[in-house]
Amino acid sequence: MVEDAPMQHDIDPDATARGWLDRFAQSLSAGDAPAVAALFAPDCWWRDFVAFTWTIATVEGRPAIEARAAATAAATQAGGFALERPAVRTGGTVEAWFRFETALGRGLGQVRLVDGLARTLFTTLRELKGFEERQGPTREAGTQHGAIRGRRTWADRRAEEARLGLDRQPYCLIVGGGQGGLGLAARLKRLGVPTLVVDALPRPGDAWRRRYRSLCLHDPVWYDHMPYLPFPEHWPIYTPKDKMGDWLEAYASIMELDLWSSTTCRSAAYDEAEGRWTVTVARDGETHVLTPQHLVLATGLSGVPNEPAYPGAGRFRGAHHHSSRHPGGAGFAGKRCVVVGANNSAHDIAADLWEHGAEVTMVQRSPTLVVRAESLQRHGRPLYSEEAVAAGIDADRADLIAASTPYALLPDLLKPVMRRIRDEDAAFYASLEKAGFLLTFGEDETGIGLMYPRRASGYYIDVGASGLIASGEIRLKSGRGVSHLTEDAVVLDDGTVLPADLVVSATGYGPMTDWAARLISPGVAARVGPCWGIGSGTARDPGPWHGELRNMWTPTAQPGLWFHGGNLQQSRHFSRYLALQLKARFERLPVVVGGVPGPAVG
Repeated sequence: MVEDAPMQHDIDPDATARGWLDRFAQSLSAGDAPAVAALFAPDCWWRDFVAFTWTIATVEGRPAIEARAAATAAATQAGGFALERPAVRTGGTVEAWFRFETALGRGLGQVRLVDGLARTLFTTLRELKGFEERQGPTREAGTQHGAIRGRRTWADRRAEEARLGLDRQPYCLIVGGGQGGLGLAARLKRLGVPTLVVDALPRPGDAWRRRYRSLCLHDPVWYDHMPYLPFPEHWPIYTPKDKMGDWLEAYASIMELDLWSSTTCRSAAYDEAEGRWTVTVARDGETHVLTPQHLVLATGLSGVPNEPAYPGAGRFRGAHHHSSRHPGGAGFAGKRCVVVGANNSAHDIAADLWEHGAEVTMVQRSPTLVVRAESLQRHGRPLYSEEAVAAGIDADRADLIAASTPYALLPDLLKPVMRRIRDEDAAFYASLEKAGFLLTFGEDETGIGLMYPRRASGYYIDVGASGLIASGEIRLKSGRGVSHLTEDAVVLDDGTVLPADLVVSATGYGPMTDWAARLISPGVAARVGPCWGIGSGTARDPGPWHGELRNMWTPTAQPGLWFHGGNLQQSRHFSRYLALQLKARFERLPVVVGGVPGPAVG
């Protein structure tokens, strides 16, 4: 066993970090898993993104870290550990970013040391050796100078690539042409993996364009960049939905993505023996059969809309639709409108209807977390800001810094943030409570920072509707559900009658696996298990997702099936790791998932 040398607080942080990295490298190289574990504090976490485990996985505690080292060290052959930048000491913690290599790739990591022992270790795979993206000094020439008979121009090459799915089969088929599908397709394009994106809508970006007119992104510009093409510096902080749609359409063109629009997936089945899918799609009135080896569902974070079957709905003479089909407030001036729900879409739609002169009532069935957009930006996302950019923290670095903290440690970091927000916005929250609005700040008072990965619902980022509720401009009925509809009203379960010309059910969506159940089979969806939500890996929550989002960006129980989704930040960051996993399989590299050897393809 490699002996653990003492480290004192007065030692230079670079020397402290280098000493730890040297011992970590020696222990891994020697295959001494107990020595690896001895380098960690009693309370410790190792979060790995593909570099050691070929998946996204967090382990907690010395025994689990010892088991990971024992399972992965031989195959990973990690070495070449070196500081990427000077280490930093904050109080009793030394924080260091480092580079390293594995048998198959190059990585970047971070360690936080307390009294010379690692409390958290974060390791990521950044590129595969021999399959690096061509950029900067290695960029393509774009032409071949000289006189050449039969020259193939860029237009010739693009025309040939556009035959993907017709003359030759894609290796990877992505279902969904929103920001997630397009960003992943761009990563795979740069890695040389034949990839086709299919989307049911006519144009890239239509998923945004078809939403209600007033919609803007609730997250700021620094948080929302796409891979490779950041928004220009004049871009507004909060992007209007049509502007976002146009950006995605331009992105698909600039990144030269192979995309079939107006294409509907009808069915998909996996052939275990062949290791490939048979996917039937309808396009331009014709049926096509695609046979990719990998199928990625990038259909958005949510599944099928939850559309309540209200008793009496057939008798209702007004308009009634789910929020996903709401066209906007135009045409409802002077109309009596009831919005059932109190999350982001419900608030946005209620405000939009009010702006168009409608009489609006919101039915809030359960407590909602509300945080002002300005407060969230000021306190909740300092890594994604103009100040961070000025300090040299671009979106990629911000993504890495954010990911370096395991979910298990976030409550202690987020509770003080939520308390500051509540203190600063006390008058704002008091006005909502006075109006009867039911507030929550998360199951452990951690706010949206953990409610989003846990539930992906139950919150509203306030961009104006809360003030209308507090003032009574938007009427509120809270703590009640819908009993039934009559010809011209919504009746709540306490007997309250709300006259209505329009009912919007902003009642959310089912899980992402809804699409797998529809496209493939309910059996496959059940075998895969839940998507999203932080897994515990316990007997009550089985699966390999301890401390990570279930089934996201990782191999699933169904060979060849992957899920890609989340907000723009998550789609951008995790598309890198999903693309590297797919590229490794495309090149038939010896992938070892979670330390258990498996086939390089599938």
